[in-house]
Amino acid sequence: MADRFYSRGSYSRESSPHPSRYEAEEAVDNVPRPNIEWIPSMKTFQDRVAHLQALYPNRRTTVPYGWPARVDTARAWTGSDFNSDDDFVLHLGPEDIAEIEVALSHFKSLDLGPDDADPNTFPLPNLGDRLFEASRVIHEGRGFVVLRGLDPDRYTSFDNILLYLGVTSYIAAKRGMQDFDGRMILHIQAVVEDVKKHGAMPNSPYVARAQPFHTDLCDVLGMYALNVAAYGGESYLASSATIYNELARARPDIIEMLAKDDWIFDEFWEGQYHMRPLLYNFDTHGPGFQFSRRPLTGSHFSPHHPSVPAMTELQAEALDAVYFLAKQHAVEIRLQPGDMLLFNNFAMLHARSGFTDDASEGRQRHMLRLWLRNEQRMWKTPRELERISWECYGDHEWRRNGVWDIEASPPELRVKHRRASCA
Repeated sequence: MADRFYSRGSYSRESSPHPSRYEAEEAVDNVPRPNIEWIPSMKTFQDRVAHLQALYPNRRTTVPYGWPARVDTARAWTGSDFNSDDDFVLHLGPEDIAEIEVALSHFKSLDLGPDDADPNTFPLPNLGDRLFEASRVIHEGRGFVVLRGLDPDRYTSFDNILLYLGVTSYIAAKRGMQDFDGRMILHIQAVVEDVKKHGAMPNSPYVARAQPFHTDLCDVLGMYALNVAAYGGESYLASSATIYNELARARPDIIEMLAKDDWIFDEFWEGQYHMRPLLYNFDTHGPGFQFSRRPLTGSHFSPHHPSVPAMTELQAEALDAVYFLAKQHAVEIRLQPGDMLLFNNFAMLHARSGFTDDASEGRQRHMLRLWLRNEQRMWKTPRELERISWECYGDHEWRRNGVWDIEASPPELRVKHRRASCA
């Protein structure tokens, strides 16, 4: 089947089952906001901690009712627990690569589209069991795995997408929509300069700037490295359980703050915003985060609508406390071309360093991102995240558009919509 752009259905914004959002009143300038940066400053954080300690000396000293005093699980790790990449890499040998290529040829012989890639149409009789085990590790173990051994240069752009979908279908077969134009895959690469043009600045998937610790809007996040930068672009993962344990030990008042439902998320759409917690107590799994900083703090490239309410100083302290604990306990992962990084989005936060490409050396960072769900192993969706879950995985018009960009994603489309960037 020839390489082509896949699109079906029509675009609509009117069919969400959870329509209740807030709309800002008439724009009012100069809303007082805490001094909090998109990428935090340690000095600003330390100054705020000292100031608030003086104002509120008698804060909560135990975790809120119903929350664990400690999470003892395989996903409660710190970066120093890993001696080398071999602790989390699943190496694909020549026989595994051959099996993937046979499965790719079989899939293409069926004349199907990307949506149809699954273990039945992309058979991996030997490798499949190891991938099923990787899924267990992602959902019930340490929370992440790197598949290593593929060479993306051996395949066309379309074939890279198909084999990516086929392999990851053994880990989490359902794919989530990533923007309101129906994109099912995102090309993350520095395709525009990080400068302001026409009143707007490009969002982070399309520039080389660093991204702070955050989560995406999915259950499982997949990144396939078609190429890596000449310098930088390292990935960082931090265990949510470890962050929680540190807060429960030293600052349980922050757990109470993170679990409140009054956090204001700017939707970057005509002044709309919604409110929900940042921290959730998942059934049978325990605490996990779901947030990104940009809707909470705004940024130089994506400022708040002037009438979207501000967070409080106590919230700013809590948000930055999570960031610096994530930074302290993170594991650094230097992806190689052909690596597939897959991780439990609820079990950890992730970040990325800034990077520099070198086209003359053929070193230009290019990642393919998928939002995935394993409907058998998935963590039960908290009530407050049902709308986000439905927008990502639900059967509605946006998702039925089924847009599969083969070579690149158009960054100018994503700037306009509230699901425009995760960080």
